[in-house]
Amino acid sequence: MKLDNNAHSVFLLYYHLILVVKYRREIFDDEISFRAKEIFEYIAPNYNITLQEWNYKKDHVHILFKAHPKSEISKFINAYKSASSRLIKKEFPGIRKDLWKEYFWSQSFCLLSTGSAPIDVIEKYIESQGEKH
Repeated sequence: MKLDNNAHSVFLLYYHLILVVKYRREIFDDEISFRAKEIFEYIAPNYNITLQEWNYKKDHVHILFKAHPKSEISKFINAYKSASSRLIKKEFPGIRKDLWKEYFWSQSFCLLSTGSAPIDVIEKYIESQGEKH
């Protein structure tokens, strides 16, 4: 197992994040998932976060990411949800028929630390959620 480090610490912090579309509307397809993933990868470095695995079903996404001890994860999640909601609705105006208000994501989310399971097991679980992208 390769550990991350900086000048004062050694760490290995993986998280499994599940984000659900508002009203569990079936919005995701390959194109929207690809764009949502691009936005994640664009914002993540600002919070010392690295995407490890991404997959989706029509109404939610599974994300495995690695973080730094100083990462402000809740701020990152809020920034990501806000930016991706705004950009996806702007770039894919057809989804407004299913999501008529300003929201794209459900207000809640599921965030799990992955300390008790080997990363390859979690990656395989996420890969098995829908089609691999």
